[in-house]
Amino acid sequence: MASSSDTRTRGFVPPQNEDERFLMRRVEELCRTAMQRGIPRATGFLSDREQALAQAALNREGCDFARFQGGWPDAERKVLCIEPPDSWPEEPVAVLHFTAPQQQGGSAVPGHRDYLGAILGLGLDRACLGDILPDPADARSVYAFVLEDKADFIASNLTEAGRSPVHVERCNAVPEEVLRGPERQTQDATVPSLRADTVLAAMMRTSRSIAAQAIQSGRVEVNHVPLRTAHEDVFEGDIFTVRGVGRYRLVAIGGKSRKDRIFITFYQY
Repeated sequence: MASSSDTRTRGFVPPQNEDERFLMRRVEELCRTAMQRGIPRATGFLSDREQALAQAALNREGCDFARFQGGWPDAERKVLCIEPPDSWPEEPVAVLHFTAPQQQGGSAVPGHRDYLGAILGLGLDRACLGDILPDPADARSVYAFVLEDKADFIASNLTEAGRSPVHVERCNAVPEEVLRGPERQTQDATVPSLRADTVLAAMMRTSRSIAAQAIQSGRVEVNHVPLRTAHEDVFEGDIFTVRGVGRYRLVAIGGKSRKDRIFITFYQY
């Protein structure tokens, strides 16, 4: 592999719709309220795309007293905490531990979708819920990061996930082995260019025409933004979501091979 690498990263993508513009206006409003009243303000949990929009709004307001908090160092979903100097901030994130009983007769243990559906089924918004982490040592055990002011409600009212009863309780700390999570198995490939359809085809182990068809049918997002054309460039760190297939992260873009192909490293979630 060549020693040089393409280290370009994707720049800020402006808001694409009214929901995204509303989010930026809301963050700007929270900044002004926090500064004028000297009190902390916070959002719900934000996706990585929403965090990028929120950061742009913070920059526009010149707000340098904010942080993103997801409850653990590698959190994907995070709460924006705006904390003016000399204010008294409160921790916005709580942790709940879900435990399913020993399954009998081959019954399935509740998974991520089951817990997500169960929590949203209580009438809560997606912004109330952060990351959901399974225990690699015990399939019956799952930890979820939730908004502090919703934790007791969830613990008191959630009694089942999927078709299984579950026990819910608050916990003060998540075991280290859970926070480490599964080790991602990276894969390497070479591509003739950094076009979206070419890179996606390599990651999906399929043909470029099938990848292009997925893009054209509107089934592909990059960093939570719909991918509009197959010939768009991709960048290191991009996350591809293919509806009905899965998610992929472009971890690294390397140098070129002797045949002038570009080395890439990626993994599938």
